[in-house]
Amino acid sequence: MTQPILRIHDDPSAIDIADWNGLLAAQAAPSPFMRHEYLVALNDSGSATPESGWTPQFATLWRGEVLLAACPLYVKDHSYGEYVFDWAWANAYEQHGLSYYPKAVVAVPFTPVPGARLLARDAQSRTLLVDGLIQWCRQAGVSSLHLLFGADEDIAASTEAGLMLRNTVQFHWHNAGYADFEGFLASLAHDKRKKIRQERRKVRDAGVTFRGSRGADIAEADWDFFYRCYARTYREHGNAPYLKRDFFRHMADNLPQAWLLFIAEREGRPIASSLIALSVDGDGPDAGGPRAAYGRYWGAIERVDCLHFEACYYQPIEWCIAHGVTRFEGGAQGEHKMARALMPVKTTSAHWLAHPSFADAVERFLEREGAGIGNYMEHLEERSPFRVQAPTPMPLETGPSEAGPD
Repeated sequence: MTQPILRIHDDPSAIDIADWNGLLAAQAAPSPFMRHEYLVALNDSGSATPESGWTPQFATLWRGEVLLAACPLYVKDHSYGEYVFDWAWANAYEQHGLSYYPKAVVAVPFTPVPGARLLARDAQSRTLLVDGLIQWCRQAGVSSLHLLFGADEDIAASTEAGLMLRNTVQFHWHNAGYADFEGFLASLAHDKRKKIRQERRKVRDAGVTFRGSRGADIAEADWDFFYRCYARTYREHGNAPYLKRDFFRHMADNLPQAWLLFIAEREGRPIASSLIALSVDGDGPDAGGPRAAYGRYWGAIERVDCLHFEACYYQPIEWCIAHGVTRFEGGAQGEHKMARALMPVKTTSAHWLAHPSFADAVERFLEREGAGIGNYMEHLEERSPFRVQAPTPMPLETGPSEAGPD
């Protein structure tokens, strides 16, 4: 049997779309962000390119003409847009006169959504891909390899290859088969239920209404307004937006079914928007309709009390209930999401450092950090927003037990 060959591509378009998306559909945890259309749009729009510090080096593993495995791989000279923070590691390298950059990441740029990163036909191919990536990193002279927000299968292959694991916490909402939004509210503790009703009432009393559009029904004018809001959110925090307007044109043209847009209006004019991603029909276990929704971007041009909560949580959750979507992932960080019934979920990344001494130091750090994450998760789980179910009463004994008389 011929040995597998690792090939590196500096343009994701060089990989056949059917080959890539076919592998993705075979994974247990696919997402729209790993589709060929999404990754190519990041490149072709100029959003994730060498000029922005994301140099594509996509990896494919072949045996003859058969594609065994593939992954998005970027070489980076900074750590922006990753959401797994390693700035302290970079500073430690610098303090010792060493270069942390360039480094390599297996990730979807600007997208902290857990899911498949190592697309593979089987576990053996996935492990061979990780081994090939490490060998490539050594030859390329990069300091490290980081697989961000991987699926369980990715983490298992990374662990087998000796990578170190790091956990972070996100907040996800799960649909317990609610009939409607009121049914969802009924599952919450009284104070949480009351607060959500108050927040929604404030938005309605301000004269704000919402309309939602999906896929090809999203008008270009609505995309333009959304991007105005999206860019404003970044600039209010002193940053340029990660994604170019052309990226969303690519999405409207090539992956429209993956997007749900809410527009908030007052007195007939748009004032805010939120963009939600949806799992795509035909992608693995999600075939037949969206089973997951992902909160992505939001922005407003007018201030209305509680508008953010309505646009980013309540409208999407209500839509998910109406359309039978099983979970809504609210994105990275934010304990305030728990009050809206988005519960803590542990996510995992894997890391390899070429320098042995720094690898040892980081491993010790991750052990301490991991213990802290475990304690944090326990603390969060004690603050559940859901109603405490009364224990089932024990039946009253009216005679001798079944074991017979004493």
